[in-house]
Amino acid sequence: MLSLVIVTGLLAFVSGKPCDTEGSNRELHLTLNKNLLRSLETQEGLPNPSVHLALRLSDNHNLAKENEHLNKLKNDLHNDLQSSLSNSQSVVGLLALYTLALKSSCHDLNTVTFTVSEKSEKLLTHLKNQMEQEKEHIAFSHRPLTNYYQYSLGVLALCASGIRVNNHVSNKLIKAVENEHFKHGDSESTDTYAMAGMALQCVKDSGSHVQNAAELDTALSKIKEKLLAARRNDGHIGNEFSTGLAVQALLAMGTHIADCAASMEAMRTGARGNTYHNPMAVSQILPALQKKSYLSVKSKECRNEDDTLVLEPVDPVVVLPSKTEVAVMVEVVTASGAAALYSVKVPKGSSLLQALELLSGKDVGFTFEKESSLWGPFLSMVNGEQARQSDRRYWHLSSDGTALTEGINDYKIEVAQKIIIQNSSY
Repeated sequence: MLSLVIVTGLLAFVSGKPCDTEGSNRELHLTLNKNLLRSLETQEGLPNPSVHLALRLSDNHNLAKENEHLNKLKNDLHNDLQSSLSNSQSVVGLLALYTLALKSSCHDLNTVTFTVSEKSEKLLTHLKNQMEQEKEHIAFSHRPLTNYYQYSLGVLALCASGIRVNNHVSNKLIKAVENEHFKHGDSESTDTYAMAGMALQCVKDSGSHVQNAAELDTALSKIKEKLLAARRNDGHIGNEFSTGLAVQALLAMGTHIADCAASMEAMRTGARGNTYHNPMAVSQILPALQKKSYLSVKSKECRNEDDTLVLEPVDPVVVLPSKTEVAVMVEVVTASGAAALYSVKVPKGSSLLQALELLSGKDVGFTFEKESSLWGPFLSMVNGEQARQSDRRYWHLSSDGTALTEGINDYKIEVAQKIIIQNSSY
């Protein structure tokens, strides 16, 4: 489940002073940039287009490593998308991120093709076709085949690539904002509002949506209100991992400094405290900290770029397992509401994934399967029961009643706690 994140010229039309922050914070930006570059050497699975996008939007570059990663995207990710399209799968979000990543490297999108049923068509044609399928599904079932986050990414990718977005496609997104359809479980999805904001701002800037300009402006205003209303006392918007995209959207929509400063500082504080150790998270906050957004790709030029970013050798860090054990209770709640309770002791500092692996090895009836995503592995099956995106279901994870904001490979168990794994709808 892909859940599945601005330049001066773009902001010139905005009245008043756009979002800004005092000081350069150059050292922090360089550290984050280097962390992203290092992640390319250790990444598992497919190359991540979001990481490539952040590297290309950055002020500093290692062009050789970026070009190497671009080639991996054009081969490994391209082949994976080719397979998905051949199997008639809905991959609009990943297809859109691939498009934005290529655009950020100023790659000629008209030279990128996929062959399905012996018919070769351009990348942008496939993206448009996928968006039409999503739009038709909304018309019949009032929701996309995937979700509104991916739908927004599709609108943004087409628009940023200079393609006129079909009014019927953008209207579906405007109506979804109007009717507050951006939910994940019982909560509003800050990520989705942010991505929709960037997508609709791009449509507005393109001047193509003249038919319902007032509705478009109303939707953009509502998105801005939603994002600002989701800001916590510590400055984060939604949570630590949605703040990057939220600030990107606010930047794209020309929000003033007073409404951005606290969130920018919250991200800087989080970055210095290693909150953002997942490359996907870093890829969303780095553009925001450098006052850019995914919308910046539209006017990206690949000339006279800085090429001074060098990775210093880093000594490998050996982490010894903790001798202190922590007791963890794990409760699995199926879609029918049936519950099963398990217990396991794990070394302090273990990831949730490691804890679940230890539990499954105890032969007490607990089993699970996982799938990969750009954010890392996620649970797809627990005790033989699946939570499919196609059925609008997912495994909701919480610890002592608080929803987890990190994935199973990132969340660390430091104290005794009760983990609840619940088959939930959205």
